[in-house]
Formats: sequence, structure tokens, C-alpha cells
Amino acid sequence: MDRRAFISGITLGLLAAPLAAEAQEAGKVYRVGLIFPSPPVSEMAGPEPVNNGARAFVRGLRTLGYVEGRNLILERRSAEGRFERFAPIVAELVGLNVDVIVVSTTPLAQRAREVTTAVPIVLGVGADPVGAGLAQSLARPGGNVTGLTLDVGPEIQGKRLELLKGAVPRASRVAFLGTKKLWDAVYETSIKAGAQALGLTVFLAEHTPTEYTGAFTLISRERADALFVAHSSENYAQRRLIVDFTTSNRLPSIHAFREAVEAGGLMSYGVNVEDLFRRAARYVDKILKGFKPADLPIEQPTKFELLINLKTAKALRLTIPPSLLQRADQLIE
Repeated sequence: MDRRAFISGITLGLLAAPLAAEAQEAGKVYRVGLIFPSPPVSEMAGPEPVNNGARAFVRGLRTLGYVEGRNLILERRSAEGRFERFAPIVAELVGLNVDVIVVSTTPLAQRAREVTTAVPIVLGVGADPVGAGLAQSLARPGGNVTGLTLDVGPEIQGKRLELLKGAVPRASRVAFLGTKKLWDAVYETSIKAGAQALGLTVFLAEHTPTEYTGAFTLISRERADALFVAHSSENYAQRRLIVDFTTSNRLPSIHAFREAVEAGGLMSYGVNVEDLFRRAARYVDKILKGFKPADLPIEQPTKFELLINLKTAKALRLTIPPSLLQRADQLIE
């Protein structure tokens, strides 16, 4: 073989190697786990799921070229409100050799981390991943968990309180529906200052992840004028229970998630969850392409939305100020 033919052969071989690897990857079918804490799996199913977050995630994957039945198997699971099922569900997915597990809350991520430190875990809408021990920092998670956080600083709590007072000017006593841990975390840093400025008294109506009876009894006994529903996975999972309570007690409420307003709550102000799940699909794509979760910064929200349920306002005999209506991203009638 002469020198020219030898060099040509080497060149062709070098070119062929990446092409062969690319072809091999093109034929690969990835297996991704998606776990939600409360909605039934039926609401997560199909190419256009009923659940907003699942739908945004599936669409996000599709935009990036991942299609079920072609190069993707999406293992959808739900604890259906039973928190004790978190760990067994994760163990099942690990047994199926999933490439990535996507979870929608911090407690889910914590249970997943306890089961596996090898499988990459993407957090969809978690709160305080650093404080929960899931990451060393937002910039450098350092473990097998990365993704997105709801956290935007304590100021958003004061903003919610201000919006609630704007919708219910007569309110003077507001119940904070949340855990003691959340109360300690947000009351001193944001709500207390906002309450003083607005002339409000805010008190804790404490609940556990599964028991709300005591909190509801306290709210009624203390004659709260309005309800401030803390941002938590428990309150998201129990939003229908909470809305049923506010409806039967004719209690104005503000929530962190739009789904509570769609279920009949008065108003919500918070992160656009669909946007977070679309962005979670990008994390999955990067991990499948070889990026390590330890090196992928945890991102914060960039989109927020204010929803007002006018039907609920009418039932409560509230007249929402025009200035507040104009600020709303969506009015539900």
C-alpha cells in the first residue's frame, strides 16, 4: 500500500467512526421515569396528557426529538397521594434500568436519592434543593440530582399577601395554611413585614402531610377572614380538599399554584409550572447526551402568573378591583 492510500484509509476510518457512533445512538431507545405525587396515572398518559406538567414535559421532549414508540419509553408513575409509595416506585424504576428519573417535588427527590445515587434525577418543581440536602449549591449540585427549583426568594410571599389584601380589603386576620417548618422559614423573612405594612394579623394553621382536620378547625375557630395557602407539595396534592374547605366556609384564598384556582380557589400567584416542566425536558436531553447532573446548575423560575377565579369571587360577593383584574394573566369565569 502506498503512502497516499494509507493516509486516505486512515482519514476515511476517522470519519467513519463518529458516523457509526452517531448511527448507533440514533437507534437507541431511552427509558425515562416520570413520577408525580398525586395525580392519577391516567392524567399523565398519552401524547397529550391531561395533567399540565406532564403535558408540558412530553411536549418538551417531543420538541427535542424524543418520541414514544420511536426512541423513547416513558415510564409514568404516581404515588396518588400516598407518600409512603415514593421509595418503592423509585426502586421499581431503578430495576427497569431507566436512564433518568424525573420527579416533581423535593420529597420525591429525597426518596429517590435514598434509593439511588447512580441514576440521574431531574427535579421538576422542587423547593429548596440545597436546604433539603439534594445539592451542594444551585450552581454546582455535585451529586446525581439537578433540575429546577420554585425558589425565588422570600419576597414572593409578601407579594402574595399584598395581592390577597388587594382582593379582600376588609380582611384583618389571615390564616397561613402550612407546616411548622414552612412557617418558620417564611414568616420572619417576608410575611411578617408584609403583614405589618398591610395592617394584617397572620397566624399559623399547621397541618401534616396527610392531616388537615386540626388546621381547618383552628381556622374556623379563629375566624380567619382569608386563607394564605403555603407553597408545598402537600398543599398541591391536597388542593381539592383545601378548596372544598374554603368553598364551604366562604373563605377567600390565595394559592401558589394555578391548579388550585382552576379547582375553585379565589386566586393564585406563583411560578408557571408548565414552563418548568418544559425546561426539565432539556435537562433530560443533556443527561442523555452525556452531561453529568453534578455539573448542571439548578435553575430558578423565570415566568410567573396571576390567576383570579371570577366565579369564586362572585360566590364570595367580592368585587375585585379593576387594577387587580388588569394585572391578571388569566381570569377564570
